[in-house]
Amino acid sequence: MQAFRQFFALLADSELSHWLEVLPAQLGDWQRQHKKDLQKWQKLLDKLPQLEAHRLDFKDSVTVGDGTDVDDYTRRQIIGLLMQFKPWRKGPFHLHGIHLDTEWRSDWKWDRVRPHLRSLRGKKVLDVGCGSGYHLWRMHGEGAELAVGIDPFPLFLMQFLAIRHFHPSPAVHMLPLGIEQLPALRGFDTVFSMGVLYHRKSPIDFLYELKAQLKPGGELVLETLVVEGDEHQVLVPGERYAQMRNVWFIPSTEALSAWMQRVGFKDIRTVDISTTSIHEQRSTEWMTNHSLADFLDPDDPAKTIEGYPAPKRAVLIASV
Repeated sequence: MQAFRQFFALLADSELSHWLEVLPAQLGDWQRQHKKDLQKWQKLLDKLPQLEAHRLDFKDSVTVGDGTDVDDYTRRQIIGLLMQFKPWRKGPFHLHGIHLDTEWRSDWKWDRVRPHLRSLRGKKVLDVGCGSGYHLWRMHGEGAELAVGIDPFPLFLMQFLAIRHFHPSPAVHMLPLGIEQLPALRGFDTVFSMGVLYHRKSPIDFLYELKAQLKPGGELVLETLVVEGDEHQVLVPGERYAQMRNVWFIPSTEALSAWMQRVGFKDIRTVDISTTSIHEQRSTEWMTNHSLADFLDPDDPAKTIEGYPAPKRAVLIASV
């Protein structure tokens, strides 16, 4: 894919050039594995119109165009094409007057995280489990020199490429990889992991993998589900948690801090704890499947339908 070739060229002249020892072969294997779907999606991407944006904003939103730069026919064409990439989960995006209203108000999460970050200006950042790449654009808006996202799900890459079509910035890239496929790059100033830890069967190994991507002195921003309790409190759900099958461990913030300390992180601090509301995660015309309101106990919204504590999320920041 052209986007991968652009990224290879960028890496060749950077301190991450050693990544090229494994990356091209990995992405070549991925393209062969998903060849049929990629051909279908690429045809849709190729139909997106080439447009000039009169407005760009990545600091306070993800906005390309102001709605006056396309006619109604073109706008309807874009909507029809982007609808082919449903379900859209992370966003929202504003594209030439189109409000792409995703399941998650990921901007709310960013508003909780941003005040506690070191400056990203001129930095190389990695977003692990980036979904459609919404937060990559917000990192770009904070002045990141390079924002790289990884997520193994092919649809999320296609969604990212659809957004990137309207603003093909050389500073923002996404790769269809899991963290376990990355070598120990030790080349990023900041690593973000938001909404991933509880999906990992071995959270300690995951923390080591995140640490291995950071430069000495680099910063980890970790956002995840948590429960109340002391350093020994960890919820291990049954088959499902809020209807999700792949939730393995939900620690207290104190337990998670202890894990991070054991792995070698320093200056660990919890900077935000918030309960997820049905206004932050909900069904929309761009994501018509069931969402959080369907996963909570209708008689007691403080619990999931399985009887566990309703989703509460924390942001922890640490350094290496």
